[in-house]
Amino acid sequence: MPFCTQCGQQVADADVFCANCGRRQSGSPGPSGFQAAPPPPPLPAQDPLAGLSPRTASILCYIPTVGWIAAVVVLAARKFRAEKIVRFHAFQGLYLFAAWLVVQWVVHPIVLTMPENFIRIDHILEGVLLAVSIFMIVKASHGDPYVLPIIGELAQRSAAEQ
Repeated sequence: MPFCTQCGQQVADADVFCANCGRRQSGSPGPSGFQAAPPPPPLPAQDPLAGLSPRTASILCYIPTVGWIAAVVVLAARKFRAEKIVRFHAFQGLYLFAAWLVVQWVVHPIVLTMPENFIRIDHILEGVLLAVSIFMIVKASHGDPYVLPIIGELAQRSAAEQ
């Protein structure tokens, strides 16, 4: 007597399904009387980042407000694990995004409590961060690992640690 391929329970030769777990038995004919074809082999997993060049990955890390997603993907990808320059751009893009968050969550609420005729320093800082992001997109597109003050040094240290 054969045994179930799933749970090991003893099944009869004519059983289409296991009485214990319900799995179709491979040697038994299907409902039409014909033996079921074996399932197709699984497709090999393809790398979704296979077509992404290091230069493009570096550029994507600096896109304002959404570049942090690309930076996290780049840092998590096996493809760019050995690419020091791409990892540097990813960390620097993350730190640039963190600076933008500080402006949005800390500076902006403080400025809102100031009088109406006060200079909107939060708008100035947002403009500066936007200009720096555009500047870094241009630098990354040329392949230059430009180190920004403070956050660039942090990015260099972070990229050096594996």
